[in-house]
Amino acid sequence: METDSNGLARKGRISGDGIVRYALTAVASVTVLIIFFIFLFIFLNSTEAISSVGLIEFLTGSVWEPLSGSFGAMPVITGTVLVTIGSIAIALPLGLGAAIFISEVAPANARKVLKPLCEVFAGIPSVVYGFFGLVVLLPLLRAVFPEQLLFGSSWLAGSILLGIMALPTIISVSEDALRAVPLSYREASVAMGATRWETTRKVVVPAAISGISAAAILGIGRAIGETMAVMMVSGNAAIFPDPLWDVFSLVRTITATLALEMPEVVVGSVHYSSLFLLALILMVMVFVVNYAARALVRRTRRRFGGEQAVGRFSLPTMRDVLGAQTAARVRSGTALTVLFAASAMAASLFTGPYLTFGSAAAVTVAAVIVGKVARRLSPAIRQKAAHMSLLAVMALVLALLAVIIGDIVIKGLPAISLEFIFGFPRDGGTSGGIYPALVGTLKLVAGTALIALPLGIASGVYLAEYARDTRATRIIGGALDVLNGTPSVVFGLFGLVAVVGMLLSGLTTGYSLLAGCITLAMMVLPVIIRTTEEAVSAVPHDLREASLAMGATKWQTVARVVLPAALGGIMTGTILSLGRAAGETAPIMFTAAVAFQSSIPGSVLSPVMALPYHLYYLSSEVPGSQTMQYGTALVLLMVVLVMFAAASVIRRRSEKGVRW
Repeated sequence: METDSNGLARKGRISGDGIVRYALTAVASVTVLIIFFIFLFIFLNSTEAISSVGLIEFLTGSVWEPLSGSFGAMPVITGTVLVTIGSIAIALPLGLGAAIFISEVAPANARKVLKPLCEVFAGIPSVVYGFFGLVVLLPLLRAVFPEQLLFGSSWLAGSILLGIMALPTIISVSEDALRAVPLSYREASVAMGATRWETTRKVVVPAAISGISAAAILGIGRAIGETMAVMMVSGNAAIFPDPLWDVFSLVRTITATLALEMPEVVVGSVHYSSLFLLALILMVMVFVVNYAARALVRRTRRRFGGEQAVGRFSLPTMRDVLGAQTAARVRSGTALTVLFAASAMAASLFTGPYLTFGSAAAVTVAAVIVGKVARRLSPAIRQKAAHMSLLAVMALVLALLAVIIGDIVIKGLPAISLEFIFGFPRDGGTSGGIYPALVGTLKLVAGTALIALPLGIASGVYLAEYARDTRATRIIGGALDVLNGTPSVVFGLFGLVAVVGMLLSGLTTGYSLLAGCITLAMMVLPVIIRTTEEAVSAVPHDLREASLAMGATKWQTVARVVLPAALGGIMTGTILSLGRAAGETAPIMFTAAVAFQSSIPGSVLSPVMALPYHLYYLSSEVPGSQTMQYGTALVLLMVVLVMFAAASVIRRRSEKGVRW
């Protein structure tokens, strides 16, 4: 701060650092504005449905038939919940088993390979999962259940596919929670004579239960917000399964309803407003799920970070009330009851009532016998059996990855040629090439980067270097978390109404590259901000203090010392976010993408082809184009996985280059 001749500070001027602080604060506030306007636009567009249909009638109505004026959302809400429950029932055992194997069983060298391999699942675009479900999963399920699966598509298919998609989230978060358990816990258990497996089961997993619960909840959020994959395999029938646990029934989710009906709806109609009300319900569901996950993660950090929850009331556990032995019996009885009920429901789909009861009783008795036999085995044998089971789970997870990628690579390679890469689609998409779609995808990624990178990096720097623990900062952080958890189809709706319909309405009459870039930039912005914040925060304070001691200003220190030191982490987050943008379908199908083009548009105000939407269109609308489908899926997969691989290489090199 400058001083006058008497050495007094001048109050009328703002220093250069002050200007930077205000500028970064303004940029970081953009995230709050985005989430505010998303909620505002969706709510305002849903008011017509609330007034015409009624909120209670909308939520409890059992018929969704817009053409006949029936807007009962309960079937699609139920379909969303059922598919989510099924996906977590599949993903949680596999994900937790794989996480325990990576954290507690695998050697250190294997651990460095296994976790990145599992994270590859996250790099596969959802439309590629949907395509795999159409061409591989549905025929397989029809062959296994020929009498039950009349249509091929089903609740079961949607749950399996979403379960696979939720695996990387559950594995990564659970493994982090397990690794966060202090080594002293393990050492104390082993010193008391426990085996490694007993230590894992009785000490490590209970200590990490909050983080594991957060992983499950985040997996639920991932499943609730998924659009393309579940839409392509679940059948899209707005009906209640009969019985409710009939996994072979057709179902429809909220996201699929939005994606299928929004392109054809009349703007301003009750149907149009009802779709926005569905989007509002979806956002509330995802917000509640993500808030619960964040609360559990904070609880885990508080437990292992040495913080104490002062003045908080802690409810007594069942062990405290009943005693250890009685509590164990209650848990065992509850588990057997649930097993009997689940077995009975599953058997009822194949047999009559008597065989259903007998099958469920047989499964329950077998579980009791296996439990008693296992307790008689020596601890060493139980540990070996447990470790072999975890190895089998890990092998199954890797096999799923190999099957998905292997099928696309093997069947997609014959389609790859110069004509395919640089040609234009012909004959309705059954021949020709994907050049316009490839160029359109690259343009969308480049435009997204131009918009999102300055905003994201500046906001991340503000949160790491300038923000204080104030109410405004907490609001920005909360808005970031909400924005990060917002389903992609909601971004598509917002892009359709706010960007295409209002912001660019005077420049273009419909979809455009610019609208797609703006929408995708809003979607990837929280990832760039959070990774930038973490990378900048990881730079030691000693470097800052040394720079300031040499006379540098705050901003000079950030620009010349901190940002270069955090560049590896920033680039990693940037590439990962852009890789996600390259594989998204729902946002661009409402704002930018068209099915076919005979030339490359030269204006940002023109629509474009894009690989994700092109693959969806070919697989759902163009029969006889399987070769083109596989070729398009392979190119899209390679584009995204190359970006993820580049991020991984940059991350490793930056970690090796760190000397602090």
